[in-house]
Amino acid sequence: MNEVLLSNQIIVFLLSESTLFILLLVAFVVSLKVLVKWDFESFMPFQFALERQAYLVSTIILFVFVMKFILVVYFIFSIDALSLLLPGAMCGAGVIKANVYGSYLLVLKLSILFLLTLWFYIHYYDMRTKNHQWFKHKSWLFSLIFVFIVLELGLDFSYFSNIDTHLPVSCCSALFGQLEGANPLPFGLSVSLLLVLFYLLYILVILSLKSGYTLLYILTNILFVYIAYYAVVYFFGTYVYQLPTHKCPFCMLQAEYAYVGYLLWASLFMGTYIGLSDAISTLWLGKTDPKSKNIVVWLLSLFVLLCTAYVAVYYLRNGVLL
Repeated sequence: MNEVLLSNQIIVFLLSESTLFILLLVAFVVSLKVLVKWDFESFMPFQFALERQAYLVSTIILFVFVMKFILVVYFIFSIDALSLLLPGAMCGAGVIKANVYGSYLLVLKLSILFLLTLWFYIHYYDMRTKNHQWFKHKSWLFSLIFVFIVLELGLDFSYFSNIDTHLPVSCCSALFGQLEGANPLPFGLSVSLLLVLFYLLYILVILSLKSGYTLLYILTNILFVYIAYYAVVYFFGTYVYQLPTHKCPFCMLQAEYAYVGYLLWASLFMGTYIGLSDAISTLWLGKTDPKSKNIVVWLLSLFVLLCTAYVAVYYLRNGVLL
């Protein structure tokens, strides 16, 4: 049997994902029945029974969705631990590239987290209406999420069962290095222009959020996440590692760097998920949550300040930049 599948972390992860999937499958079947037969105008006993089933389904979904956020963190921790088994791997970067499924799986998991955040928002607004005005909206969204989770579970097993512990993988230096002289930055940017764009987009995201320009905010936030990823990998991350040639989004998740990567990436992605979910709720439902805007500002500001602090501290200690 594949050595990876015998790893304690992977056994726990796959069992947890499978258990949550079974719960979601039950919730999905019940929710479809409720969705098809739900009648907002009816006061018959059958309708009240459907409402009780809907509350049960929502409770199951809430529990599973919260656990999915925890499992994504555990997934990242697990693939990082697998780097000890794979020749050539220094961190999770080599492990995630160990086969063709890894990168797609990671992107899918991050996409599912965004959809889960959006579902939380619609559920929040729906539970505060007298006639469950947004029930069908959140039910159809849950159906879409369930399809993605089915695909995710299949990719989970495909990914871990196809990792060959005898086949060397590329280390993060090979994956995120200079790529044989080619410019790895988007749009052919230099590092200096990348940083200018990073800070300008951050300011534009905050201003568009506070001003209520929803479409502008959505576009700038998506672009900010894209640019922020490259800024961390090819500039700010080198100050975390204090080594100009070390470019990797995964190594900062390790104990040697005080697990700062979890805080760094969580503040960026959670700030983005919350902001985009509130923006889409504004366009789709006509509802917005002022508290969400403050949370987004705090999270994205924490991300930017944390990145900047590593550069500032290094300069104050050494008097030079990397």
